[in-house]
Amino acid sequence: MIKPGIPKGTRDFGPVVVRKRNYIFQTIRETFEVFGFQPLETPAMENLSTLTGKYGEEGDKLMFKVLNNGDIFNDAQAATDNKTLVSAITEKALRYDLTIPFARYVVMNQHELALPFKRYQMQPVWRADKPQRGRYREFYQCDADVVGSNSLLNEVELLLIYDTVLTKLGLQGYELRINNRKILSGLAEVIGKSELLTDITIAIDKLDKIGAEGVRKELTERGLSAADIVTIEQFLAISGNSDEKLVQLKELLQSSPTALKGIEELDFVINSGYGNFNTTPVIDVTLARGLNYYTGMIVEVKAPATVKMGSIGGGGRYDDLTGLFGLKGISGVGISFGVDRIYDVLEELQLFPQAAQQSTKVLFLNLGEASARTAFSYMMQLREKGIAAELFHESAKMDKQMKYADKRGIPYVIILGESELQENLVSIKNLADGKQEKISAAALLQFEF
Repeated sequence: MIKPGIPKGTRDFGPVVVRKRNYIFQTIRETFEVFGFQPLETPAMENLSTLTGKYGEEGDKLMFKVLNNGDIFNDAQAATDNKTLVSAITEKALRYDLTIPFARYVVMNQHELALPFKRYQMQPVWRADKPQRGRYREFYQCDADVVGSNSLLNEVELLLIYDTVLTKLGLQGYELRINNRKILSGLAEVIGKSELLTDITIAIDKLDKIGAEGVRKELTERGLSAADIVTIEQFLAISGNSDEKLVQLKELLQSSPTALKGIEELDFVINSGYGNFNTTPVIDVTLARGLNYYTGMIVEVKAPATVKMGSIGGGGRYDDLTGLFGLKGISGVGISFGVDRIYDVLEELQLFPQAAQQSTKVLFLNLGEASARTAFSYMMQLREKGIAAELFHESAKMDKQMKYADKRGIPYVIILGESELQENLVSIKNLADGKQEKISAAALLQFEF
């Protein structure tokens, strides 16, 4: 006998969970559509060459490779070098995120697209990460991206999408943290180590996890001098409100034109006056986001401090992402929602509305052939009005049928006994308060369930 199980880091979702997740998906999708974004889907698998080298050294290690078809054992034995060996075993991988596949799609369909192209995508991705709360090996991303526009208004609008969705979901106390990769590039320029930009950003990105001492140790191991690390620590120590941080950044990085450009861009996003935010974005100089393709503003959404959860969304500007596939000069900017983490946050804070947890609103009790036939007719009329209704599948004791309704969380039951059938009435019972009333069959369609 095979013991049933699922791969580590994956999950089954029962009806109650799926309904709550769909509530999140629907809220995000409706917001994307209102902001003028178009839907897109790409394959679960991409060519390994499409994905490799786009997420940094650590990202490459976390890709799920897909074995080639055929006799890979003989092909591997025939390989003459490492490159041939790898291609003999695997040439495909499950997608790591939705952004690189989107860039690949844009390049392949560049002549059919009207730029700027605003797309949203809501599909699962896979990462061979160590499973833990809020971190899974299979999870959904919900992305919105704009390509073909350099305007910083796109950054403002994407931040407003975050703000709109999280407000609709009833979440309070979240943080929209922003930074700019040009500022981080400028920091590397100031210390004369531009070639170590990736190493610096990877180390800074771990500040929350390994602390200042851990970052210092990692920077040392990556070849930075004590003087370099002092400057980086001065950078990380910048504090105050966003305007005060901008002043301090200008003073520390004044010798870098690249950094000054990034500071100017941040200033626009913070102070342009476009958009009315419920939660104002704040500058976080420690925010690095360790993905290689970001070149401008970067953003990360932090869950409320009352919940032990990391980021629930993130993204940024990538000025030459399509250039990786031969299409130069196409700028893009995008964001992503971490639906699985958002679900955990809403669940912990008990923010799911009752409507998001219910399916059937009305259960008609099955009290015999005559009752069932009449109930079925009424049930179909309610369904035509968009009211979810069902008839218990068999004639059974009323207690059994009531227990079914209670277990399913169905708020109303309708009883059609002999007296109701004779008088052309229906008895409606509210299971929440126990109240029961009789109304005419004609009034049933106007009843407020």
